[in-house]
Amino acid sequence: MPLDDSRRVSLLLGLLFGLAGLGSSSAAVALPLMGQDLGVDHGNATWAISLYVLFLAVTTAVYGRVSDLWGVRTPLTIGIALMAAGALAAAFAPSFEALLVARVFQGAGAAAVPTLGITALSRRYDGELRGLALGRLAAVAASVSCLGPLLGGVVEHAFGWRAVMALPILGALVIPLLWKALVGEGSGARLDILGALLVAATAGGLVLLIQSPSTGVLVAGVGGLLLVLGTPAVVLRVRRRPHGFLPLAVVRNPTVVRSAAAAAAVPAAWFALLVAVPVVLVDEGWETWQVGLLLVPSAVVALFVPRYAGPLLARVGGATSLAFAGMVASAALLLAALGVALVSSPVLAVSVILVTVAFGVGQPALSASVGDAVDGDVRGVALGVATLLFLVGGSVGSAAVAGLGALVGTANSLAVLAALPVVGLVVLWPEVRRRPLRAALARL
Repeated sequence: MPLDDSRRVSLLLGLLFGLAGLGSSSAAVALPLMGQDLGVDHGNATWAISLYVLFLAVTTAVYGRVSDLWGVRTPLTIGIALMAAGALAAAFAPSFEALLVARVFQGAGAAAVPTLGITALSRRYDGELRGLALGRLAAVAASVSCLGPLLGGVVEHAFGWRAVMALPILGALVIPLLWKALVGEGSGARLDILGALLVAATAGGLVLLIQSPSTGVLVAGVGGLLLVLGTPAVVLRVRRRPHGFLPLAVVRNPTVVRSAAAAAAVPAAWFALLVAVPVVLVDEGWETWQVGLLLVPSAVVALFVPRYAGPLLARVGGATSLAFAGMVASAALLLAALGVALVSSPVLAVSVILVTVAFGVGQPALSASVGDAVDGDVRGVALGVATLLFLVGGSVGSAAVAGLGALVGTANSLAVLAALPVVGLVVLWPEVRRRPLRAALARL
């Protein structure tokens, strides 16, 4: 495929990815006014974010398997239509309960973008061209997401919180521009519906349990019950249906498991800072649009990351690139902890820039590692499972700031979270050793 084609497709898919991210990054700044308008306190208003992220996470693997069976074009179109419809319904919701239902559908639709966007690039391009395309996708997605708080603050100031909720509708305008590029059909096999439900329920239990420190005992109980009952049920289903929704070939692939586990630390850092930085600065009297302006440099940096992420991935491989991303994410969290303790906006700005670099390197590295480790017939579901863990990592980051932060303070919660990328590096080390780090760095 020509370079210009890969640039256009990856930029458009990155824009879609970013618009899906706006469902959380821009909506977060609208919560206070939305809660006041609909008669709920701030604690309950946060469910508008929690439910969106929950369904975004648990349905990613579903879209991955669907793409293996039916191709990318139809599921992605349906997902974007569902995301746009959910955003429109949220914008016109007459009550808080109606808004939550709309956010559930919006998250379930937005989940199509991470998995199917990456799958489309992985199927369409190979080698260094694929690495560059995945890098551009991650960069544009990160850039748009970084601009989410600024865009949300400006739109809220001018038009109100309902207009902020409607922003992801713009994703529907991108699909016609991608239509010809979304080629390739699936195998046509039947979808293992029971397996999909079991995986979704178990993953949902994990996300609820992680978020429970900020949402209460009842949520923890429900999450724990789903996790305890769902885990053995999923294991039994995989054994009985080794070629079902969660193929045994994917579950037993050590590269997929290690890469996904290590990569989850990167969005954990990303979401932790996107939550912590606005909270800290707003408490200091900043306006939401001012917080957004502080994040603009990270959005600019995100646009340049692909120039280095693609060549890095081609030279040192996915595992070493993931290790690098994890170390940068850990450094960003430690720096952010210092920035929170000192209430230093420049330090916080630099920490967000660092985590943007980590995200821009880590996300395409995960996709490349997983894509190269499995056969083509299960690549979609493998990427879906990896993306599921990737997004659950984001829930860990936001939960640590909201839950642990309430107990030990935001700065200490960020410092504790900085250990997560180190754990990921330990898990990933067997993969890194396959391509010696010293030799790889010598070629840079």
